[in-house]
Amino acid sequence: MGETDLLARRFEEQRPRLRSVAQRMLGSGAEADDAVQDTWLRLSRADVDVIENLPGWLTTTVGRVCLDRLRSSAARHEQPADVTGDEPATTGPGADDPEQAALLSESVGQALHVVLRTLAPTERLVFVLHDMFAVSFEEIAAVVDRSPAAVRQIASRARRRVQSRSAGPETDPARQRRIVEAFLAASRDGRFEDLLTLLDPHVVMRADAVAARLGSSAAAVHGSSVVADFFFGRAQGALPAFIDAAPGAVVVVDGRTRIAISFTVTDRIIGIEVVADPDQLRTLDVVVG
Repeated sequence: MGETDLLARRFEEQRPRLRSVAQRMLGSGAEADDAVQDTWLRLSRADVDVIENLPGWLTTTVGRVCLDRLRSSAARHEQPADVTGDEPATTGPGADDPEQAALLSESVGQALHVVLRTLAPTERLVFVLHDMFAVSFEEIAAVVDRSPAAVRQIASRARRRVQSRSAGPETDPARQRRIVEAFLAASRDGRFEDLLTLLDPHVVMRADAVAARLGSSAAAVHGSSVVADFFFGRAQGALPAFIDAAPGAVVVVDGRTRIAISFTVTDRIIGIEVVADPDQLRTLDVVVG
């Protein structure tokens, strides 16, 4: 198999995820397919040898393609021609793939599409990539040409707008809070199987440098088994909280927040971010209780 064929095969493996990102961004199956095709063209012209994380590169690239399309559409005051609330979520290439069905079933509903279309293009991109696909703020910052701190603020603002306008279970803060509280309880009680049940198989946990040193963890870990093993028996001092409007937990020592943990939740937990750097903690909007 030649290099081009191998690259095409790796791309096809990622197509369901890329189409899911694009459909949530654009709200249209046809537009999503076009965006995925544009992403392939960019990959075919890129220096693949310098791409360390191909799935991450593809996710942020399709996000950039969608952002360009949204900005262009907004400038022309247009909406995609085939945006309808009842468009089948599984149309197009990769529709028969079980992973595609799972990805598109967890957060693609008419109400959420309507709400997402009320967000500005950058807000929509940040919300979709971070809150639905657990892409880090650092990776998104490179796409929107903002600092990670600014991207965090955009995510918080978009999350509040989505939560205030959507009654769907994907963005119900009370439901998300219950999932996080169940996760913390399972962590405290050492119930490994329950931790696995509450985590998406592809969950990503990221920690800043200070948190990584405190917890003897890598900056990023992937997979439900690894994350469940890390949290097994650990959450003894964690208090439920909202971190920048996202469900989370904090560790408070002598009246000061020492660690903040935010969770990205769809039907299960797909992303966890741990912050312990004092400068970063001061930028967070933390509501305990």
